[in-house]
Amino acid sequence: MSELAWLASVIILVPILSAVIPVVASLRYDRAGWWVTAVSLGVTFFLTLVLLLEILAVGTIRYEMGGIPAPFGVELYADAFSGTVLLLDILMALGVLAYTRTAGPRGNAFYSGYLLLTGGMMGIILTGDLFNLYIFLEMMGIAAYALVASAESRWSTYAAFKYLILGTVGAMLYLLGVAFAFAATGTLNMADLSIRLAEVGYTDPVVVASFALMTIGLALKIALFPLHTWLADAHAAAPSAISALISGLMPAVAVYAFVRVIYSVFTTDFLAANPIIAEGLIYGTILSLLIGNVFAILQRQIKLMLAYSTISQFGLIVVGLMIANERALFGSILQMFGHGIIKGGLFILAGMFAIRFDAYTLEEYAGLAKRAPVLGATFVALSITMIGLPPSVGFMGKWYIALGAIEEGLWLIAVLIVLSTVMTLAYVVPFINRLYFHPFDDDRPDRSKVTIGMVVAVVLAAVVGIGLGLMSAWIETVLRETIQVLVK
Repeated sequence: MSELAWLASVIILVPILSAVIPVVASLRYDRAGWWVTAVSLGVTFFLTLVLLLEILAVGTIRYEMGGIPAPFGVELYADAFSGTVLLLDILMALGVLAYTRTAGPRGNAFYSGYLLLTGGMMGIILTGDLFNLYIFLEMMGIAAYALVASAESRWSTYAAFKYLILGTVGAMLYLLGVAFAFAATGTLNMADLSIRLAEVGYTDPVVVASFALMTIGLALKIALFPLHTWLADAHAAAPSAISALISGLMPAVAVYAFVRVIYSVFTTDFLAANPIIAEGLIYGTILSLLIGNVFAILQRQIKLMLAYSTISQFGLIVVGLMIANERALFGSILQMFGHGIIKGGLFILAGMFAIRFDAYTLEEYAGLAKRAPVLGATFVALSITMIGLPPSVGFMGKWYIALGAIEEGLWLIAVLIVLSTVMTLAYVVPFINRLYFHPFDDDRPDRSKVTIGMVVAVVLAAVVGIGLGLMSAWIETVLRETIQVLVK
């Protein structure tokens, strides 16, 4: 057992406990929230790196809270997959935080919500208990509803309320599925559940109902078609900083929970015992991939286009998960990590264009690359990764998922993945065309309020998007043992 296993609990507690400080500071200081959040997330980032290095050195880490042994106590669990997603979360949270320093929103209450959101995501990634997964899902959701509403417009209030209703429905369905699993087995610990569910039988009606309810609840959190409607409204209405988190991180964390439910709790044996469910999920999520792209093609507003692209991308990621072999699972993990960085960077970049040029729509992007060449080039680099052109991480993720589909004889899925790349071109290229090949309107404002820190953040996102693709073979080596355990 690792002597540093306790770090898993500290990584969760630091942002959650720190969320109290900005509220208390409001009694005297109006702008303390950003600094408190920066220190808290900086400490969390350091601890995450230490934990990830420990995982790479000793393997999977388990920590029993309060010294109460599992399955009776609460267990935290971290492997190479957990560490990878933790690193994605904290990097994104820090990058978006840097953007809010100038662009806002500001206020101590906002940063308290920001810390709770981050703490909830950390809890989802590290918990080894299905009920505590629900607790952290709700913590993340409640914070997100408030942050979406922080734009202080009628549209953002409506979007936050819609998000609240649908998010609560998703959480309740998930919790009902957990109750069914507990009724069938008498335990909530993920590792213990995987054993006891096999003893009950994967075709038992209670077990099947439990899987169905948890899957639908998490599909709502991921925003898979036709449970996607909250995401587009939330993206468009929220401040750009929160749009970056909602697009890059929150569906990714829900996908992580989905992976744990499928692979760690029910296991691939459940999918083999219920092939109709497995095939239904594969073709249902490929529909999300295609329809998300269709809706993205129809958009003229940059944030709505990116929102529907997110629905499409997570459809692709879940397709890889449901194929359930090593190549496809690795492709989904790679795609999830790359999407978080790239889509977060694109939303921040959209916010920068809005701040400087008051540009929100396709027509308003005309000629902006001539006035902001670095931002224009960064938009192209991020877009190439989102499309999935080589050697970017977007290409490598799709490549592995397509190979996994071919291994299972799912040639149609492989063809549709290629088709999705062409569809992505159809909605990204018009924005690039406007940026470079249409004249800039000299009567439009050029406020020049974009900071060097913002530019560095989005340029780094583009570099990471290309770099992850080039490093995909090394990443596969790091994650191979964990992936083999998941799909065993």
